[in-house]
Amino acid sequence: MSEEKKASEVGHVEQNLPEKLNRYFLLPGDPNRVNVMASQWDPGVEIYELARRERAAQGTYKGSPIGACATGMGGGSTEIYLTDLISRGADTFIRVGTTGTIQENVRIGDIIINDASIRLDGTSDLYVMKEFPAAADWRVTAALVEACEKLGFRYHVGTGCTCSSFYTGQCRTTIGGYRPSHLDGLFKDLQQAGVLNFEMEAATVMTLARLFGKRAGMCATVVAHRLTGEWLEDPEAEARACLAGAEALHILAEKDI
Repeated sequence: MSEEKKASEVGHVEQNLPEKLNRYFLLPGDPNRVNVMASQWDPGVEIYELARRERAAQGTYKGSPIGACATGMGGGSTEIYLTDLISRGADTFIRVGTTGTIQENVRIGDIIINDASIRLDGTSDLYVMKEFPAAADWRVTAALVEACEKLGFRYHVGTGCTCSSFYTGQCRTTIGGYRPSHLDGLFKDLQQAGVLNFEMEAATVMTLARLFGKRAGMCATVVAHRLTGEWLEDPEAEARACLAGAEALHILAEKDI
């Protein structure tokens, strides 16, 4: 099989996207969050309705090129969209969304910036050995910190845990009280290790980006506190991570000039 043929079979699964995209993309899981992001950018955003009710957008933020593409939930879906974006020229990604914390000092509404993630996502295991780290690009992490400082957002930087499951994978009890016995030990072990949070996409994004020579990072608004049982239902608070991500991409774009 020729290299041209091989290349044509990687990515480009989404026909509604332009063949050539800009470099800088936010990656929310929820397609509705693309609309929130677009509302924070400069006027003139172009929205793309994608397959499986996903959504993407391109425009500018403070004059810098920016895009957003919903990935769906979990590593398998994220792999598809990330691969497609890379094949169309994107090379800098920030996974943006919501998360649940397992640390006492983190508050509901805070921003968590994961500079690394434990790989329980499943998808990244099919690309590289388990010992390979899911690590954010240091430039993206630094830009996210700078963005939160500029915007006045309370934030935390540290390791997260990416899971392939919303319920038992994140140490939750499910239907009928079903709860495997090992979950109590896992939750305590992660807390003791200083892991900040659970979410479902960052490790896939970070691992694949590093393997393919691209830049990636992650920020999310804390909407669940697993120790207190608190849940946040505040669209404005959830939008903080979107704004922090846009500001970070603007910072990176200006430094890349």
